[in-house]
This record gives sequence, structure tokens and C-alpha cells, in this order.
Amino acid sequence: MNLPWHLYVMAFVYFIAGLNHFRNPRLYLKIIPPYFPNPKVLNQISGLAEIILGISLCIPVLSSYASWGVIALLIAIFPTHLYMYFDEKARMGLPKWVLLLRMPLQLALIFWAYQYT
Repeated sequence: MNLPWHLYVMAFVYFIAGLNHFRNPRLYLKIIPPYFPNPKVLNQISGLAEIILGISLCIPVLSSYASWGVIALLIAIFPTHLYMYFDEKARMGLPKWVLLLRMPLQLALIFWAYQYT
């Protein structure tokens, strides 16, 4: 079974994003809402999940399950987008309108992943 090329693009995006959690953890630690316990572990878990999901998207027998995993991960990390929008310290200098646009982008990413379930 051949997988579509755009699935490999999605896999690459998640794989690289996952690696970045370990390469630049401070970037992610500052956007994890303070009401979540142990941000360092959460960053590592989400980074590892992105790496595993990125690889799994490329394996035909696993790609549907990985797509559901991507959807679950995108839903799980949605509070970071709200936190960045409402907390000035977490904005990383981005204007509020950019942060507002990221929220529907999250829905588009969920829809993209859903195409492979």
C-alpha cells in the first residue's frame, strides 16, 4: 500500500517538531499553562509523542492509528494556544491576532490528520 506524499509531509512536520522539543525545550516550557503539573515532563512526553507519531504515519499498517494519535495530541495541546493568547508573558512577542489565527489553524491540522484515519 502506497501512502500519499502529503502524508509524508505531515509526518516530517511532526517528527521535526518533536525533535525541537528536545533541542529547544525553553521555547515549549514557557507556553505550557502553569496549571499543568511538571511542564518539563509534559514537554518531553509531547515531543516524544510527535516523534513516534511522525514515524508511525509513514508505516502503512500504523498510519491510521497515528492519525488518530495526531488528532488526540492536537486536542491535548490546545490549552497552550489559549494560554499564549491570554497571558502576555507566554506570547513570545507575537501579536494577539497571530495567536488568534493559530486556533483555527489547529482545526485545519486536525482535519488534515483526519483525512488519513
